[in-house]
This record gives sequence, structure tokens and C-alpha cells, in this order.
Amino acid sequence: MRKVTVAAMVSIDGVMQAPGGPDEDPTGGFAFGGWVWPWFDETGGDLMDHAMGQDYDLLLGRRTYEIFAAYWPGKDDAIGRKFDAITKYVAASPETPMTWKGSVRLEGDVADAVERLKAEDGPDLLIQGSSEVVHALLARNLIDRISLLTFPVILGTGKRFFDQTSAPAAFALTETRRSPSGVVVNRYERDGEVPVGSFGDDTPSALELERRERWAREG
Repeated sequence: MRKVTVAAMVSIDGVMQAPGGPDEDPTGGFAFGGWVWPWFDETGGDLMDHAMGQDYDLLLGRRTYEIFAAYWPGKDDAIGRKFDAITKYVAASPETPMTWKGSVRLEGDVADAVERLKAEDGPDLLIQGSSEVVHALLARNLIDRISLLTFPVILGTGKRFFDQTSAPAAFALTETRRSPSGVVVNRYERDGEVPVGSFGDDTPSALELERRERWAREG
């Protein structure tokens, strides 16, 4: 059974839009395209390579696919050769041309399609960018591993890694690395349901009971 991994560059406040350059994705008037550049050094590149892993196929949304398909083919470096050689599964409508060799269009609901892919034999599936795909799969508990490269900047606006549709789930922190420039990489593996507990008193005070009743009435 295949696993789904996300390796994403995010700001402290969770924005993942257009890390690579000002023309990458200005959707919504996003003004900070290329925000990872000041902190991205050789160590950062090594951290990203490690976060992505070795044996995988790509799983992309339409916009990220179009960005990648316009940039990576013909790039004579390790990532370019790797991306060219592997299968690219794309959540896109028939209007999106599949120009990049090895590209496969996912039909129907993306979560249903990924659930079918996960049940097959083959390399794990790596998501890059593709915030809408990330949201759809988090909502269905289909992401097994999250590697977040957090950059020391707050952006305020932009497409975010998490939204309110994410299904509750616990993850275990399995690895942490950092670069000299302050980029922190945390790797998380799915770890069951959300555990809960309480710091409250076993016998709450009259004021606490009154507060609970008042808040219950407020909804």
C-alpha cells in the first residue's frame, strides 16, 4: 500500500503560496512571491531533498502541475531528471493539457482517486505545493506523512497549508532539523486519533460550574 507524503515550505503563519518567485502564483494579489529566497541556502536545499525522500511519484494540483511542467522538463540536475522520469498524477480537468511526459490525469473526485492509488502497489505519492489537493486529502485523512519546512517570516495573507476542513488526527514528530539561516524542518507521521485530557479540578468550583452553564447557553 502506498503512502502519501507532503513536503511543503511554509511561513510561520502557515502560508505556502508562491515560495519560488514573484511570478509563480500571484493569485489573489499575493505580493510576496519568492519569500523563501533570503533564507534558502545549500543546507536548505539538502533539507528539502531529505524531506521529499527518494522513491516516489508526484501528486499535484492543476496550478502546481502547470508551474512544474513549464519549469522542470529539460532541467539537467538531480531533481529535474528525477521529476522527468517518474509518474506525475494530476488533479486537473480535461482542459489542462498533459504536456509533460509521464503525466496521468486523475478522474473524478481527487480524494477518491488518491484512495484508489494508495491501495495499489508502487512508490509512495509526494505532494508538492497543491494547496487544494492538500486540503482535500487532509479532510479525508489520506495524508500519512507531513514534512514542513518552516521559514522565519510571517506573511499574513496567501494560500495556507491547513484550512478548517482538516479532519482531526494525531501526528507524531519523528524528526527535526534546522539550517543556519533559521529554516526548521519537522517531519510528522500519522499517529491515530486525537488524545485529550484535562488540567481542570476533579471537583470544579461553583464559579466554574456557573461559567460552564453560561457558556452552554451562549452556544
